[in-house]
Amino acid sequence: MDESTLTAYLDRIGAQRPGGLDEAALHVLHRAHLMTVPFENLSIHLNEPISLAEGDLVSKIVTRRRGGFCYELNGAFALLLEALGAHVVRVAARVYGDGRLGPPFDHLALIVRLRGGTGRWLADVGFGSHSTYPLRSDSRQEQDDPAGLFSLADSKAGDVDVLKDGQPQYRIERRERALADFIPTCWWQQTSPASHFTQSTICSRLAEDGRISLSGRTLIRTSGGSRTEQHLPTDEAVLGAYREHFGIILAQVPAVTAT
Repeated sequence: MDESTLTAYLDRIGAQRPGGLDEAALHVLHRAHLMTVPFENLSIHLNEPISLAEGDLVSKIVTRRRGGFCYELNGAFALLLEALGAHVVRVAARVYGDGRLGPPFDHLALIVRLRGGTGRWLADVGFGSHSTYPLRSDSRQEQDDPAGLFSLADSKAGDVDVLKDGQPQYRIERRERALADFIPTCWWQQTSPASHFTQSTICSRLAEDGRISLSGRTLIRTSGGSRTEQHLPTDEAVLGAYREHFGIILAQVPAVTAT
């Protein structure tokens, strides 16, 4: 990532360039990314190809000011952290759903080591509603976060489970992966009727007082344990919500065509 792209990326997430990427700076960048770059699957329903090439990831998030799902968001965030001097390991994870694990490469997460050796951090800006700040990946103690109580636990298979409020979220492999390793499952997520991403649209980001999401035509706000829903009756209202709440300008409403 060249200097101009790094500056543009930091501007995209409303963050100042840190003097050094220490623990505090990593926390700031992680939260800023969650606040400004939405978790969204709109490309699938706009017939837009999803590319995991590094230049395409940065172009979509920084230049086009869009969001994405895990492969895109964590893929791009890894490039930002590396440009700031961090050592980043990309790891595959399987997401828990209905009491069982999803397919291999179901999720991409990041293990980050900072200069100066302050331990390893699990950074994840691509899982929707998850931790606001990075988690210590080498700790097995409970970790309090504004989003809940998190913990990491070693599994019998040698992998690591990530839990939120006692509920398993996903299981991380320990081995390093290349971004290209995720391409087949990324394609499956975009095309398979068995993928929940093909069944509906979602656009969601962290907010100062909770979370704001647009699921289909329903605008959802959560704050302090309360939840409100607002149905958007027209295409104009939906497009306006994307623009107002997520900074996403679309020419048409994403259409769900999966059966």
